[in-house]
Amino acid sequence: MKIALINENSQASKNELIYNTLKNVVEKYGHTVDNYGMLDGNDLPLTYVQNGLLAAILLNSGAADFVITGCGTGSGAMLACNSFPRVLCGLIVDPSDAYMFGQINDGNCAAFPFAKGFGWGAELNLEYCFEKLFNGPRGQGYPRERAVPEQRNKKILDEVKEITHTPMLEILKKIDQKFLLETIDRPSFKNLFFANAKDKEIVDFIRNLLK
Repeated sequence: MKIALINENSQASKNELIYNTLKNVVEKYGHTVDNYGMLDGNDLPLTYVQNGLLAAILLNSGAADFVITGCGTGSGAMLACNSFPRVLCGLIVDPSDAYMFGQINDGNCAAFPFAKGFGWGAELNLEYCFEKLFNGPRGQGYPRERAVPEQRNKKILDEVKEITHTPMLEILKKIDQKFLLETIDRPSFKNLFFANAKDKEIVDFIRNLLK
């Protein structure tokens, strides 16, 4: 699995800590991590709304299989991510959230609070959350006797999102182009996106936009 990390501006100083913690946990399970920033306080700024747009581009294009993101509380990033098609983002505060989100909701994006409650043991909590998200198969149901209805509900939710959301390419064409460029015209995006994205139409649109 290819996992993308995206931090927003207020928590840019924690990017290295989050990246290293995530990488140390998931690589032993065969996953890889791409760091889309913000890499530090001097990196080009990303808001939590831009985090949602960027997560949607990565997931819809196939450049990433899962996105780890967040903001001060995690709520803004979660709401922004869920406003886009084919992004199912959960708010993760502790390891039980991580485990049940993975087993019950089987989403492809997780938003964390990187300021609220981020005190002593924060890096340990992140480590344990990442373990519960990525240490095995997801979507198995919890409790296990609920597996069949939960898997059915997840399938229904995916189908509902397909109906209620505009396709990603149409969004990219209609969204404010200055806002889109501010989100993607950054070295960390361009270096990783074009090397990993699989959807030709999205890749071609973004490539032409960045010329």
